[in-house]
Amino acid sequence: MNDLELENVLKKVNEELTSVGDLNTLQQVKAKYLGKKGLLAIFMSNLKNLTIEARKEFGSMTNQVKQALENRFEAKRKELEDKLINYKLNSEAIDVTLPGVKFNTGSIHPLQKTIMELEDLYISMGYTVAEGPEIETDEYCFEKLNLPKGHPARDMQDTFYINPELLLRSQTSPVQVRTMLAEKGKPIKIICPGKVYRRDADDATHSHQFMQCEGLVLGRDVTMADLKGALLEMARLMFGDERNIRLRPSFFPFTEPSVEVDVSCGKCGGKGCSMCKNTGWIEILGAGMVNNNVLRMCGYNPDEVQGYAFGIGVERITMLKYRVDDIRNFYINDVRFLNQFKEVK
Repeated sequence: MNDLELENVLKKVNEELTSVGDLNTLQQVKAKYLGKKGLLAIFMSNLKNLTIEARKEFGSMTNQVKQALENRFEAKRKELEDKLINYKLNSEAIDVTLPGVKFNTGSIHPLQKTIMELEDLYISMGYTVAEGPEIETDEYCFEKLNLPKGHPARDMQDTFYINPELLLRSQTSPVQVRTMLAEKGKPIKIICPGKVYRRDADDATHSHQFMQCEGLVLGRDVTMADLKGALLEMARLMFGDERNIRLRPSFFPFTEPSVEVDVSCGKCGGKGCSMCKNTGWIEILGAGMVNNNVLRMCGYNPDEVQGYAFGIGVERITMLKYRVDDIRNFYINDVRFLNQFKEVK
């Protein structure tokens, strides 16, 4: 073991590095000479066999060779990394003149589109949007809407009960109740869009889960004429400026007087056809003036305040507007059906 051997190590490393072409091979060569069991480590382990003077001289020379090797390996590593980067830049270059890839885009769901249109319309008329929980109390969903326990009108709505006092709301009317109780006699002008639940058998025109958009206006001089005007604007927004509506007497426990609202048939122009069952009219919603009992239970004085309420079935008017013949199409996420609405304005 002498200086010549160390110089030979340097020479041999330089020769081997000329044939190294990747980082993995470089790491293997480096371990061969500078690793814990490498050649230089073996040289250093023999220092104990030398005299003190020889040990100092050979140790110094070994450290110099080690530093030279580390510098050489580092230079080679940088050379290989630069080569790899240049290779990737050349091989992965992007031709910016190539046409772009077309990505399929989604569209607004038809029910959501209808709700957005209703919100835009009524907000422009001075309404605000109110929301409430989908799990409601029996008190807010029925009792404060003039439907006490045992009332026969409750049979009109087969409800999902969680327990005797909690249920999945069967209408968005509880949002109106909550708003009235919170406003404590002040004027109100709101719409309440949201999801509701009833124990209906699913078929082409019924679903156990559907959307409603109810409205409530309370004030000193609110009249049935105001109600008709608000609903006429909605009907013309949804079905066209040429459409008209008519109000027929009906019954709802929470309104008095109550009306069913029909829109003139767009297929026959009101002359009568199979779509409107030869009447010229199609039923779209229920409405009426808020019942005095409801006003009292919610903190309003019927002698000072009156108002109207209406309930729009979102699926109902969406089916009529876009001629959809099966309500289940809105919920099965069939892309072929949803694609029809990409261009719907």
